[in-house]
Amino acid sequence: MRSAAPPIVIPRPRGRHAGEDLPPTLIGDVLVERDLLSAGDLAWALDVQKRTGSRLGAILIASGLVRRLDLYRTLATVWDSEFVDVANTEIDPELVDGLEPRVLVDEGWIPVRHDADGVLVVATAEEPSWARRRHIEQLVGVPVRLSVTSDWDIALAMRRVFREQLIDEAANGLWQRHPAASAREVLSTGQKVVGLSVASAGIFAMLFQPLLTLLVVSMLVAVFFLVGVLFKFVVCLVGARREAAVPITDDDVAALTDEELPVYTVLVPVYREANIVADLIGNLGSLDYPVEKLEILLLLEEADDETRLAAAAADCPSTITFVVVPQGGPQTKPKACNIGLFFAHGEFLVIYDAEDRPEPDQLKKAVIAFRRAQEQGNEKLVCVQAALNYWNAEENALTRMFTLEYSFWFDYMLPGLEALRLPIPLGGTSNHFRTQPLRDLGGWDPYNVTEDADLGIRAASLGYTVGVINSTTYEEANRAYGNWIRQRSRWIKGYLQTTLVHTRRPVRLVREAGAVQALAFALLVGGTPLSFLLSPPLYALFITSLLVPIESLNALFPSPILQISLGNLLLGNSMMIYVTMMGAFKRRRYRLVPWALLNPLYWMMHSISAYKALWQLITNPHYWEKTTHGLSSVHHPDPEHPGNPA
Repeated sequence: MRSAAPPIVIPRPRGRHAGEDLPPTLIGDVLVERDLLSAGDLAWALDVQKRTGSRLGAILIASGLVRRLDLYRTLATVWDSEFVDVANTEIDPELVDGLEPRVLVDEGWIPVRHDADGVLVVATAEEPSWARRRHIEQLVGVPVRLSVTSDWDIALAMRRVFREQLIDEAANGLWQRHPAASAREVLSTGQKVVGLSVASAGIFAMLFQPLLTLLVVSMLVAVFFLVGVLFKFVVCLVGARREAAVPITDDDVAALTDEELPVYTVLVPVYREANIVADLIGNLGSLDYPVEKLEILLLLEEADDETRLAAAAADCPSTITFVVVPQGGPQTKPKACNIGLFFAHGEFLVIYDAEDRPEPDQLKKAVIAFRRAQEQGNEKLVCVQAALNYWNAEENALTRMFTLEYSFWFDYMLPGLEALRLPIPLGGTSNHFRTQPLRDLGGWDPYNVTEDADLGIRAASLGYTVGVINSTTYEEANRAYGNWIRQRSRWIKGYLQTTLVHTRRPVRLVREAGAVQALAFALLVGGTPLSFLLSPPLYALFITSLLVPIESLNALFPSPILQISLGNLLLGNSMMIYVTMMGAFKRRRYRLVPWALLNPLYWMMHSISAYKALWQLITNPHYWEKTTHGLSSVHHPDPEHPGNPA
C-alpha cells in the first residue's frame, strides 16, 4: 500500500504490556494537561454532559472548545493506540473489497493497510476494545490491529474508496431495485401501448365523428374540472377546520429535556449558491437544538468550485460537515440527498434548502410528532412536513401571488389531506424523516425533478403515512418572472413524471394504497398539471363566447355543454380565489387579500409553465432547471418574527 503522506502517529507509552488494563483516565483531564482545554471550559462541558447525556468529546467539538483532530489524537494516547491520519492516507481498494459500506459508516471503522507481519491495520473512531477487534476480525476474516482516527477522516476515506459505488447507488439504486418506481424510464411499455391506442382512437373518432368527439371531450373536460376543483375546495375546508387545533404547543416543546433528544441530521444541498452561504450558516445557527446532537451535512457539488470556496471561506461551526457530491449520473438535488443519506447518523433527518430559515423549535416539534405517533401505535409515520412561507411576500406582484399560493397549500391543503388520510405530496424542503424507514423506501429518485412529491406518494403507496406539524420555514419568494417560469416548469414536469411512475401499475396502486387514496393522487398530482394544460382552451372558449354570436357557438356546442364549460371556468376560479384569500387571513397578511383576485392571471402563468414542462418531458425529461436564489432586495428578517405583517 502506498501513502499519499506518512501517517501521523502518536507513540505509545512505554513500559506497558499488551492487554494490561489502563488506569481510569478522563479525556478532559488529559486535554487540560496538554493545554488544549481550560479547566473552566471542562467544568462547563461536564455540566452539559450531565444535563444532556451526550459524549464529552461531542460536546467539546460541537462547542468549538477543542479541535476534532486534537481530541482524537489525545484519545489515541488515552486508549494506548496509534493515531493514523486517514484523510491523507491512500487506501488500497482491495482492502475494502467485499465489505458493506453501510456497515463501515454505521460502525465507524475502515481498513488502512497491512503491517509488515501481515496484520490488517484498521482505523476506528471508537475505542479500540478487545470486543471491537474481535467483531471486525469476524467481518474481514484476518487478524487486525486497531488504530485511531477521527470520524470525519473515515467519512472522507469512504468517499474516496467507494466513490464509484456511491455514485451508482445514489443515482441508480432505486432504479436497480425497483425499476417501476423510478422515473429513469419516462414511459413503460404498457404506457406506450395505451398512449398510442388512445391517440389512434382519438384521431379515428375525429376523422369520422368530429362533432360527437368534440362534444364527448368537452363533457369529459367539464366533469374533470368540476371534480378537481371541488376536491381541492373540500380538502381545504377540512384543513380549515383543523386551523384552531395546535397539535404541538410551546409548553410541549419546553417540556422536552436535552437528554431525551436524539441525534438529528440536517441535509442542505447547495448548488451555485455562493452568494447566500453566509446567510445559510446563520440560519442553521438559529436552530434550538443541542449542538452536540446536531449533524449538519452541507452537500456541495464536486464541479461547483465557487460555492465550495465560499463555504470554505465562511466561518462554519464544527457541527457543519462538508460532503462533496461526486460527479456522475444526473446532477440533481435528490442524488445529492442520497449521498447525504448514506453518511447520516441521526435517528431523524430533515432537508433544508440553502435559503431556508426554519423556526428555531422546528426540530423539537418534529421529535414530539414522531414520539406521539409511536405512543399511539403508528409505526408507519415516516415523515412530517413543516409549512413553507415567504419573508419577502410584498416585494412585488409575483412574490405576493407566490405567498398566497403557499399559504393556501401548506396551511389548508396539506392539513386537509392529513385529516382525510390521503397521500401528501411533500414540499421540496422542511421534510422531517425517520432515517431508517427513509432508507427502506429507497431514498429519493434522482431522475424525478420533484423527488419530494414522488417520495410522499411512494410512501403512501407502500403503506407509510405522512403528517404535518405546526411550524414554518421561511424562504425567499421568487421575484423574477423568468426564474419563476423555470422553477414552476420543473415542478410541473416532476408532477407529470410522478403521475407516469405511479400509474404504471394502477391495479397494484389501488390494491396497496386504497381506491380513495389512488383517486386523490390522480386528482392532485396528475390532475394539477392537466388542469394547467387545459386552462388555455377553456379561456379561449370563454373569450370566443363573448365575441361570437351564441347561435354560431350552439352549432358546435349545444347550449347545456357550453353553459357547463363556462360555469366550470367561473366556478373554479371563484373557488380558487376564495381559498387563496383564506390563506392570507390565516397568516394575518391582510394586505395580500385583494391580490387573490389576480389568481386567474397567475393560473395562466402556470399554463405557460405546464406547456414548457410537457415539452421538456418529451425532449429532456431529467434536466434539472436551477432556480436562482438571493435575488431579493428585501432585508432578511429576524428568525423570531420573519413574516407576519399587519
